Formats: sequence, structure tokens, C-alpha cells
Amino acid sequence: MSNPSRALRLLVPALLLATAACTATATTDARPPSSTSAPHVTGPLCAALPTGADPGNPTFLAGQPVDQALRWIPTLTTFEAALRTSGVLADLPTGTAVTVLAPSDDAFAAKFSEDNWDDLMARHTDQLRTLLKAHLIVGTHPIDELVTAGTATTLDGATVTLARTGPTARLNDRADAVCADYQATNARIHIINAVLGPLPTTADDTDQRAH
Repeated sequence: MSNPSRALRLLVPALLLATAACTATATTDARPPSSTSAPHVTGPLCAALPTGADPGNPTFLAGQPVDQALRWIPTLTTFEAALRTSGVLADLPTGTAVTVLAPSDDAFAAKFSEDNWDDLMARHTDQLRTLLKAHLIVGTHPIDELVTAGTATTLDGATVTLARTGPTARLNDRADAVCADYQATNARIHIINAVLGPLPTTADDTDQRAH
């Protein structure tokens, strides 16, 4: 006759092993997916901007709202201040994706005298907003996508032409994308080396804004 107590003692370890196996399988299946690769920015200016673990690096910026991301890019202080002063980004419907063609500080210094720029910021908000809208495109567009399309329409209704010129993209035969494809939340940022838009050049060699 079989011994019930001995059979029970053998059954309990077997059940424990089966439970452990199921738990291990469930844990393995529940692992989070591997992280995506870091954003890759391209252009001759990129080497001079934050990389790796430096504050403002492309991976960090990819998780920031676009207005915050712009604050972390050292060469965009003039453009970022103008966007903040004008409220153009805040006027966009919530959740609107946007591509930013962001002129560098040197680009603004080459176009505007210090007095004219300060006057524009302080007294001519409508002109400032028109200028900034010439640098915003609805949707998140990598630079290669814009070049392939050949043209893009900005928020002010103007058409920007784009063409590949070696390692960079040329915009309106006037500006080059010097560090393209920064990512931010619901946005792409391409740094360019000239100001677009309809306002005339007012800076000269004797009265330029500080770089």
C-alpha cells in the first residue's frame, strides 16, 4: 500500500518548481523593450555644441518640449528669446507638431544692428511674429525629408526651397543647415546660418549686435 504522506511530500516540491518556472517566464516576457538609438544631428556646427553627457546634448533635448529644448542650445539665445517674447509657439494649437528652422545668434548679428533688433523686440511685435513664422513649419520633418520634397510652406504662408549641397542643406539659396535634426517633444529643430523672412538687412560693419 502506498504511503499518502510520502506522496504529498513529493508533490509539494514539484508544484513549487512549476510555479517558479511560470514566474520566470512571465518576468522575461514583461521586460521593457530596448531603448531606441540616440538622436543623430548632422552639420559642421554640431561638433561645437553639447554632446555626450554634456547639458543640452541631443539625447536630453529629445525629451524636452520645444521651447525648453531651444533654451539649452547655446547658439540660439536670440531666436529663443524672440519666440518667447512674441508668443508664437504658445499660439499654436495644443499638440501641434512643428519643425523649427532656427537661425543662430551669428545669423541675427549679421542681419540686424543692436538698436534695430531691440526696437523690433520692444515695439514691433507684428513684424517680429511675421519674421519668426517664416522659420516654422507644421509637422516634424527631418532635414532629408525636406530636401527630398524640395519645398516647404512656413507658418507665414511663404515657400522655402531646399536642396542638398554636400553635407548640408541649402534653404532659399540663402541659408545652410549647419546642425540639423535635433529632436524635441513633437518637434524637429534645424539650426541655420542666416535669417529667413521678408525684413531687410539693417546691420552694418560699425553697428552689429554682439556675437
